Order: sequence, then C-alpha cells, then structure tokens
Amino acid sequence: MATRVVEVEGLTKQFGAFTAVNAVSFHVEEGEIFGFLGPNGAGKSTTIKMLCGILAPTAGTGRVLQHDIVSDQESIKKSIGYMSQRFSLYEDLTVRENLEFFGSVYGLEGPRLRAAIKRVRDLVEIEMNLNMLVRRIPVGIRQRLALGGALLHDPPILFLDEPTSGVDPVMRRAFWDIIYRFTAEGKTVFVTTHYMDEAEHCSRIALIIDGAIIALGTPDELKRDFPYHVYSVSTDAFLTVFERLRTARSIIEPAIFGRDIHVICEGSEGKREAEAILGEMGISQYHIRRIVPTLEDVFVISARRAQSVVSSGG
Repeated sequence: MATRVVEVEGLTKQFGAFTAVNAVSFHVEEGEIFGFLGPNGAGKSTTIKMLCGILAPTAGTGRVLQHDIVSDQESIKKSIGYMSQRFSLYEDLTVRENLEFFGSVYGLEGPRLRAAIKRVRDLVEIEMNLNMLVRRIPVGIRQRLALGGALLHDPPILFLDEPTSGVDPVMRRAFWDIIYRFTAEGKTVFVTTHYMDEAEHCSRIALIIDGAIIALGTPDELKRDFPYHVYSVSTDAFLTVFERLRTARSIIEPAIFGRDIHVICEGSEGKREAEAILGEMGISQYHIRRIVPTLEDVFVISARRAQSVVSSGG
C-alpha cells in the first residue's frame, strides 16, 4: 500500500458567512502529482494554504507528512516546499540574494547552501548571471527561479498554487518537465490549476467548484466513467450551428473546442437531432463522430450536476 503523505477529512474553511472550502475529503500518495482543478474562486488556494499551515481550518482534520495541520503548522512549514501564485520573489534583490535568502529560511548555510543552489540551478535550468536583479528577468525564468527557491531544502512534497498562471504555453511545458524530474525521484507534488491540459499531466485530480469536490480520480478514470455520449461536430458555420444546438432538447450541453463543437447527450438521440438541425439549416458539408470525452467535458457536466443538486436542495 502506498504511503499517504496528505490525508484530509471534512476540511472546511469559512470567512464569516462565506464558505470557501466545504467539507472536502481526499488523500495524496507518495510520488503522485495530485491536481486540484477548478475555476478562480473555487477554493483551491484556500485549501492549499490550510495544508501548508498558513490558514487554520474552521472544521475538519488534516495531516501532511504525519503533521497535524492545526497543532503542528511549524513542522509542516519546515518540511514542505511551497510556491505561491505570485512566485514569492524579491524583485530588488539579485538571483543569488533571493536563493541565499530562501536557503537561510530553511537553515542552509555555507557549503550546504552553495551545493543546494547548484543543485536547483541544474534542476530548474537557471543558467543566468546570479548577480542579475530579479526585476530584469523574464517572467518565465522568474517562475523557474521561484520554483528553485521552494526546492532548495529538497522537500519530500511540493505545493504549487497556480504556478503557471500568466505564463505562455512554451514556458508552461518547460515548467511541467521540471515537475516530472522532481517526481521521478519519488517526491510528491500537489498543484492547483485552472488549465485543463495541465490536469492531464496529473496522476489524479480533484475537480472543485464552490468549495466542494465534485469528482476525483485519474484523468482516464474520469473520462472512462463519464455517463454521457460526446460527439464532435465539424462545420465551417460552427458559430451559427452552435447557437442553434443550444436549443436542442436532447442535447445536454454543446461547447466550442477550436473550430469544432462538442455535443454532450445521454445517447445517440442527440446525434440524430444535431443532424436534423444541420439539415434544417441547409448545411450539407459537415462531419459528426463520437469521441472520447475531454476533461473539460467532464468538468462542465460535473459542475452543472453539482449546482443542480445545490439549487434543488438535495
């Protein structure tokens, strides 16, 4: 049985009358890339801050590396790596000064600190002049530097809160290559994101909306267990067709993916109605085929079902 490095049960955080995280339960196993996927305001950052010992929960229990998230926050902070949304860098300091500062926070000095700086420079591929001011560094490189700072003390688990937000796709890909190298050593990563393509890289993901987990599993499990049919409709008039498909009775949800439309329905009736609509519109040049659902398909429908339950009082 794999070692559990994070265990959470009924974790809740309220700010006055507002519930940011609503009784979530999950665990993270050693060596996993565990993803929290959801829109802004879903409760991702609040959850990660409770796990990192930055915020105290209102209710529920949790342990990180066997340390209690309420009574042993200082031990958690010393044991983990954490990279916040804003990269946590001091722009008026040089690259070297930033790394030395982060190392000192974790008790590194002298030869140990120099060795740690060399190790993280190699891991995150920072090849620049260490005496350069951080404010003069491109955003993508700055992002890797912040990650290096979180890894200086070689933590067994790394918490990343929206680490690639605002970074271009090429830099995002490079960042994930670093995450793979980190977990190849048996380390664990807990990452929050709102990018569907990044969620595909995770060992398991929790879909979260309005503070509640609405689905949990591997990307393949979530797509395999999706209870609906998904069809891809290709046509040059995709915007006009999309608006018309939104009114179809047997279609649960149409969504635009590039220049195609994904049609989600309970069975083949949705496909037949889509074909009938295309015929009524006088469109003969189109292609429609059943496809494997994407994570975005799964998320959209899971969110709709969860909100339906809330609105009905179930």
